[in-house]
Amino acid sequence: MKRKDQIINFAVTICIALILSQFLPWWSVMVAGFVSSLFFSLKNFAVFLVPFSAIFVFWTLYAYIGASQNDFTLSRKIANLLPLGGSEYTLITVTGLIGGLAAGVAALLGKQCSLLVNKS
Repeated sequence: MKRKDQIINFAVTICIALILSQFLPWWSVMVAGFVSSLFFSLKNFAVFLVPFSAIFVFWTLYAYIGASQNDFTLSRKIANLLPLGGSEYTLITVTGLIGGLAAGVAALLGKQCSLLVNKS
């Protein structure tokens, strides 16, 4: 049952993030992590890790698809501005990490809020 909950949370987080990213700015991934952890309870480190992984995969693929449409031109230029050695793939990975961290922290907040509401 535990593994099934993790897979459901992973899929729901990606679906919510995909829908919200069409209408909201970058912080929509935080809303996705928060909402998924409110309704699909996980335990221990999985509360952070599952939404982190979901948004990492989502943002990495989203950034790769967007960058590949223009032959990574803008990604390469931004990677030269940052201390990434000019690697567009490193920039895409860092993008996924930042999104994953944001979603993971929001999921922790969602879990704490659900515990607070259930305790009352």
